Amino acid sequence: MYSARFEEVVVRHCSPTLVGIKPACLISLDAAEYPRLPRTVGEYTRALGEKGLRFEVLCRCRRRFLVLVFRPKLLAEHLARPQAAQLLADADYPGDAPLSALLRRLRQRLLAGGDFPHEIGLFLGYPSEDVAAFQTDGGAGCRLCGYWKVYHDVEGARRQFLRYDRCRDALLDRLRAGMTLSRLFGVPSAPAA
Repeated sequence: MYSARFEEVVVRHCSPTLVGIKPACLISLDAAEYPRLPRTVGEYTRALGEKGLRFEVLCRCRRRFLVLVFRPKLLAEHLARPQAAQLLADADYPGDAPLSALLRRLRQRLLAGGDFPHEIGLFLGYPSEDVAAFQTDGGAGCRLCGYWKVYHDVEGARRQFLRYDRCRDALLDRLRAGMTLSRLFGVPSAPAA
């Protein structure tokens, strides 16, 4: 079984990750609407894990769940880049740690309250220089606003945003034509949300 509503949210917000052109996406879901969400994301990970996808609840914040949909290999590679690794080290993430330890630290930062951990942009595959600029400027002075606030390579970001939009639209068209995530990936049906 599957949940059309859950899958539409995932496709709408996570298509670039689903197809492997972005390491991760974050979705916020209403806990009242998805009371079984922690179980559901585990079931989707089991169903789609062989295709390199993971779903993890990062936290339950007030009345919402924050769910990270990611490709572990791509995400680990992105976070290991020197500038990303340095930004994480500056935010007290363990150096040369496996992805699981970095995600554990991100969860701690989310649950600690206080300032939102803006290094989350690194986990979402944003360019390190844009994450660093956002941390410094608090969002002021960006040159383009789309999937993230762009401070540096505006034309490259525009092309990437367009690529993400096309990917989303293509997968949404397939869902509307009756496909499911399981059928898109050629795996047994994922469970109901």
